[in-house]
Amino acid sequence: MRFKKFLMGSVAFLSAVTLAACSASSGQDGETKVGIIQYAEHEALTSTRQGFMEALEKAGYKEGDNLKVDLQNAQGDQANLQTMVEQLAGKNDVNFAIATPAAQSLLSVDAETPSVFTAVTDPVAAGLVDSLEQPGGSMTGSTDSADVKGQLEMLLKVVPDAKTVGIFYNSSEVNSESQAKEAEKILKDKGIKVVIKTVTTTNDVQQAVTSLAGQVDAIYFPIDTTVASTAGTIGDVLKEAKVPAMGGDNAVIEAALFTYGVDYHAIGVQAGELAVDILKGEKPADLAVKAPEKASIAVNEEMAKILGIDPETIKALEK
Repeated sequence: MRFKKFLMGSVAFLSAVTLAACSASSGQDGETKVGIIQYAEHEALTSTRQGFMEALEKAGYKEGDNLKVDLQNAQGDQANLQTMVEQLAGKNDVNFAIATPAAQSLLSVDAETPSVFTAVTDPVAAGLVDSLEQPGGSMTGSTDSADVKGQLEMLLKVVPDAKTVGIFYNSSEVNSESQAKEAEKILKDKGIKVVIKTVTTTNDVQQAVTSLAGQVDAIYFPIDTTVASTAGTIGDVLKEAKVPAMGGDNAVIEAALFTYGVDYHAIGVQAGELAVDILKGEKPADLAVKAPEKASIAVNEEMAKILGIDPETIKALEK
């Protein structure tokens, strides 16, 4: 009899603990809780967030109704980022990380909560998943991976006389590094001289780009959050120097003559669809990482005018 009472008491205790744990993440009255950590304030990254929210709403999760969102924006500051991911850890049904630094920081403090990332170029190299097909852990998401070879072929069609091409990126971003190395090899195999300039902080961007612009015929920007966050500054330098540049995604359109890459709103939608799958019971470990479905060209018409290039000739290359 005593054993039976002890057993019933133990079951009641475990049930209470389980319910408490569920309420910590799910909230009251069936409310779903989603945490969002955005690395920096930028149009492209914000566009992914909007796509993510649209996918949730389409699936019936509406903010202010049955969905509570905790949005954090680190404004590109690593110290802010660390504090903010700690605030999200263990408190939501799903967390959403926008850009590689945000995803890495989130995973470092919370490897248990199901999480989705986007705007990550190489999730494997970044240590977020075991493989694209079988992520294997608490994260999955959508990438902004680019066809580097196709991008460089496009650049050389626009600037066919380029003999020296510069590559500019933040050397502390692992995704940017891998793209840059691939681009360097492709260009050298084509007999083109390559000049590489890197930075580690936004404070060094203007000086480094100014130096690079004086040494090359054209510039290639891998997908890079530092380049995206300083695109206006870079664009001013290149307009003055009259050097054409191509970016790997439309986040850097202000810095470039044209971009050939990812639709950020679309990969945000993909991430939102994965979050919905998780909320319905799927595990991130089993959900394959999604890749962009197509690339598109965007032209900076002001830059084209300064360089004396007809924007329509660039747009025609997409067809």
